[in-house]
Formats: sequence, C-alpha cells, structure tokens
Amino acid sequence: MTTIDDLDARLIALLTAEPRLGVLECSRRLGVARGTVQARLDRLTARGVITGFGPDVSPAALGYGVTAFVTMEIRQVSGHDPVADRLARIPEVLEVHTITGASDLLCRVVARTNADLQRVIDQIVDVQGVLRTNSIIALDTPVPYRVLPLVADVPRRESRST
Repeated sequence: MTTIDDLDARLIALLTAEPRLGVLECSRRLGVARGTVQARLDRLTARGVITGFGPDVSPAALGYGVTAFVTMEIRQVSGHDPVADRLARIPEVLEVHTITGASDLLCRVVARTNADLQRVIDQIVDVQGVLRTNSIIALDTPVPYRVLPLVADVPRRESRST
C-alpha cells in the first residue's frame, strides 16, 4: 500500500511552505488540474495524513519564552486518560504523550519565566493521580518540529520496496 506518492509529497511541501495558497494556485504551481489537487487534499485529510490547516503559533511570541519537558509517574489505578484529561485543562501544557521507561507521561509545557515554570509544575503536581515529576528546561531548538523530510522520504522508500 502506498501511503503517499510524489505528487502528494510536493503538495504537502508546497502547503507547508505557503499555507495560505488556494487550490487553484497549488494546481498552477504543481502543473496539475485543480480537481486533482482538491481530490488529493480531500483524500490526504480523510486518511489523517494532513491533520490541519491552521496557523502555527509561536508560544515565545505570545510571551511564553520557556519550554520544558516534564515526565511524570502516575497512579496506575485508573489509567492514563483521567490524568491526561486533567492536564489538558492547564493552558501551558501543549502536549501529553504516554511513554515507556521509568515514567508514564511526557508533557511539553511552556511558561513565561523559570519562576512561572514552577507555577505550571505545581499545577501539574496538583493533578489527581500524579505521583512524581521530573522537568528538563529546553535551552534552544536547533531542529524544530518538522515532518517535511519524512514526507519527502516516503515516496522514495515506497519506490525502493517495489
């Protein structure tokens, strides 16, 4: 099963670079029919390959200049979901992942300052079911979140395996 082909990859790259482009302009730049672009977008969205079209927002530009990763051990009685639901109510918690290893959850959080980070961690510790936390402050982001190298590699890997 091919997950995406070269045209899908080029369309995703184009919309990543210029997310405000319309379907007609995408079709012009990619040299394909407008209907083809629309059908590809619909299919990629329906399959969950494309998960959104919203703007990327910088927490730092909003005044949240500190990024930290917080691991936590939780009480396993009722599972991860109740704790994750409570963590989702804390605005500074940007992501929560269940993980393997010594801890149970990993959160990416932001704060205005290091002192404000203590406030956020205190809120996390107050969540029912959280037993212990450990935090790591990010100093810089030399490789920001990205998927384009992965997107570009999928058609190449697919063609090599056939």
